[in-house]
Amino acid sequence: MKYPKIPLAQSILEICQYKGVKHIVISPGSRNAPLTIGFTNNPYFTCYSIADERSAAFFALGIAQQLQEPVVVVCTSGSAVLNYYPAFAEAFYSQIPLVVLSADRPQHKIDIGDGQTIRQENVFANHSLFNANLNESASEANDALIQEALFVAVQQKGPVHINVPFEEPLYETVNAPTYAAKRIDLPIEGDSFVLEDSFVDCWNTATKKLVLVGELLPNALQQEWIAVLANDPSVVVLTEKTSNLHHDSFIDQIDTLITPFKEDEFKAFQPDILLTFGGMVVSKRIKSFLRNYKPTHHWHVDTIRAYDTYGALSQHFKTDSTTFLRGLLSHKTIDSNYKTMIAAIWKDRLTQHNRYTQTVPFSDFKVFDFICKRLPKNSQLQVSNSSAIRYIQLFPMDPTLTVYCNRGTSGIDGSTSTAIGASVVNGVPTFLVTGDIGFLYDSNALWNNYLQPNFKIILINNGGGGIFRILPGHEETPTFNTFFETSHQLNASHLATMFGLAYFEANDENSLAQQYTAFLSQNEKPSILEIFTPEKLNDQVLLDFFRKLV
Repeated sequence: MKYPKIPLAQSILEICQYKGVKHIVISPGSRNAPLTIGFTNNPYFTCYSIADERSAAFFALGIAQQLQEPVVVVCTSGSAVLNYYPAFAEAFYSQIPLVVLSADRPQHKIDIGDGQTIRQENVFANHSLFNANLNESASEANDALIQEALFVAVQQKGPVHINVPFEEPLYETVNAPTYAAKRIDLPIEGDSFVLEDSFVDCWNTATKKLVLVGELLPNALQQEWIAVLANDPSVVVLTEKTSNLHHDSFIDQIDTLITPFKEDEFKAFQPDILLTFGGMVVSKRIKSFLRNYKPTHHWHVDTIRAYDTYGALSQHFKTDSTTFLRGLLSHKTIDSNYKTMIAAIWKDRLTQHNRYTQTVPFSDFKVFDFICKRLPKNSQLQVSNSSAIRYIQLFPMDPTLTVYCNRGTSGIDGSTSTAIGASVVNGVPTFLVTGDIGFLYDSNALWNNYLQPNFKIILINNGGGGIFRILPGHEETPTFNTFFETSHQLNASHLATMFGLAYFEANDENSLAQQYTAFLSQNEKPSILEIFTPEKLNDQVLLDFFRKLV
């Protein structure tokens, strides 16, 4: 087996293997050659070559998202590392263990006018949980920094940066290691969480308790505690599609429920206790409601951090949701009409929802209704940001689906790359539902050799950034069309041909039904179904939906 001759590279490779890091995403370059040679010549590691650095980082993010273990992304020196920043920030806010290994010039070559040199040390400082700025020579001090970085990525659930200076020659190899890293096992703190009785008493006496669940991994909550919440008349549970949490009594179409509320209904819905789990929440309407009608108490449960999203955070419980609920919940309930009041409203909303969807013309709304009813069971759904994730919230879906979206920063920049990375390791059919702007922005995501035959893209092309048509300030002007909506006449057919994907297209209900069947049946190679919807009708259909819910 070949090893890089440079001892520092040998140290990194040994430590990564010792700590169980298996997946390595490599961006081509010269300065990172010692790492590339080492990783690719060791059968322990699974290596991927992704040429576009921004795409590579999101691809790695998708793998780490699924496995919940550190994934390394490796680049050369200079501007390459800066392209990792969007995914790095997403990993920070979504609590995903991403490890950036950036090769660098030796310190004496920085700021002297040498090619591909920038100030790489601490370049991710605002979002990095740990920065390991290594010295050029292998040493116990370097070994400790590398191991601490990997430890932090796991224990604090987020991104870390290891900056590695290499001097030429870079490509020389040896047949056996010449340096043995000093291995360190850092202590892991156990969860000693105990819930104080005062919180249990507060919960048991409150008659209006709202549980709001953001992004969660599948099966994050045990069924026992889901059932207790569902059977408590003083508890209403609101979930988003990305919560991957299901019960017949839980409401997963938040905007459909609360958008038509009037002031007296908002006041009646205002909770005594707001209990939140999970990551970022999509619904702007629920955020607005809770900021204007603040709960008496807002409790957030998370092992790492709590955001004061609603300006009412009163307690952060640093533990996992199952441990917390085990300490909080009993099978005793208090008399309350909170759940029945909301359930009655919700029943009426569903009636109005179904009535409206039967009459709506072909549009984004109609397409998302169609898709959500027909996604195959036990599949994974990856959703791009902006309009797509908001539309997905409006429709029921089969509970066997798992749903993911890059909601940490809510950017459009890497949704396709993330979905492809996820599909490589998740072992199930994976669908990406995306808008045209997000898809075109991340089209280099298709530039790799790892597209799976069961990876399918559903591309809703409405000719621009449709999200801006439903935001305040929309006016039909040249400025709006060019600089906000970014109107275009592009399609994905030639991209599909170039990257070897099967291509299907639809532009009305009949062609959608026919093409969707063919799209699902295509199992020999990855595929794209591009659905063209009317640019100037979509916003009106959506706004009419909310108006007709009452």
